[in-house]
Amino acid sequence: MMIIRSRAIRAAKSALHHAGSRYFSAATALGGAAKDAASLRGYTHGGATGFLSINLENHSGKTWTRFQAVGVRKCSTLTLGEKQRQEEGEEKVQAGASVGAAACGGGNGNKGLVVSYWGVEPAKITKEDGTEWKWNCFRPWETYKSNTSIDLKKHHAPVTWMDKMAFWTVKALRLPTDLFFQKRYGCRAMMLETVAAVPGMVGGMLLHCKSLRRFEHSGGWIKALLEEAENERMHLMTFMEVSQPRWYERALVFTVQGVFFNAYFLAYLVSPKMAHRIVGYLEEEAIHSYTEFLKELDKGNIENVPAPAIALDYWRLPPGSTLRDVVMVIRADEAHHRDVNHYASDIHYQGHELKAAPAPLGYH
Repeated sequence: MMIIRSRAIRAAKSALHHAGSRYFSAATALGGAAKDAASLRGYTHGGATGFLSINLENHSGKTWTRFQAVGVRKCSTLTLGEKQRQEEGEEKVQAGASVGAAACGGGNGNKGLVVSYWGVEPAKITKEDGTEWKWNCFRPWETYKSNTSIDLKKHHAPVTWMDKMAFWTVKALRLPTDLFFQKRYGCRAMMLETVAAVPGMVGGMLLHCKSLRRFEHSGGWIKALLEEAENERMHLMTFMEVSQPRWYERALVFTVQGVFFNAYFLAYLVSPKMAHRIVGYLEEEAIHSYTEFLKELDKGNIENVPAPAIALDYWRLPPGSTLRDVVMVIRADEAHHRDVNHYASDIHYQGHELKAAPAPLGYH
């Protein structure tokens, strides 16, 4: 009986010797150095109470008793290694985020972007003079110098019943706008741009879907219309730096944009030539509004404040430019959009699709 017990004790000691570094802490494994029996009897680690107990009173044969352990893996060296690797990975991600933040710059109030393991990392972009580019909403290669010498007095005289319908529809839309905004041209410009940025996006989207359905090219018109929409949106972002809309004006934008988007969507499905003609007349009204804006600036009724920084970079304006210079280049943009949309309508009137004529790309 003693022989069987002695063999069992030796087997248990051998097993504990091999498993001690894996299941027990260093202090627990060193049974000979554990002089405080009370602490060992009540040993707790990682939520495993009474993990083992040692009978030190019987020195002739130590009895090891193993109880059920909770969270054994917490004490293993493998888990410690995994935890260490995880911490090192988190440090690398944080370091990468710091690098990304430094590369991203502070454009538009963004302090930086978190860089994930996908490898998507913002590139550090500089201007021609070597200074850091701070805008995330557009890049240096998307900037341009507006052609302010464009003819502002060109007008498409409505001849057909469809042209007359488009013309008087725009005139009818102008009446409530004049009554609501009156001489507040800053807020008027913001409201105008929230509407003017819709047609290019709707037209580009429908041409895009049509190109996919028919497996055919668009002649560059998808890109031209989307560029128009983006340019109009940049007008809005610029005026947001000059004038902040009131709460009821923001509510009005929700209503007008919702109605106009759906109305223009249906109009473009029914007759693209009429839809483009409507936009051409809208741009003519925009030229008129910005001309009145310039008159108020020249009279001193509106303060000619310095041009926003976003306008200086987007239109490549010289340092010291003012709000008047910004209105000048925006008005030239509207004249360009006028010509493009009237031209697109003329293509349809001649019985062709837009893809038959190359789109006028490269202005924006």
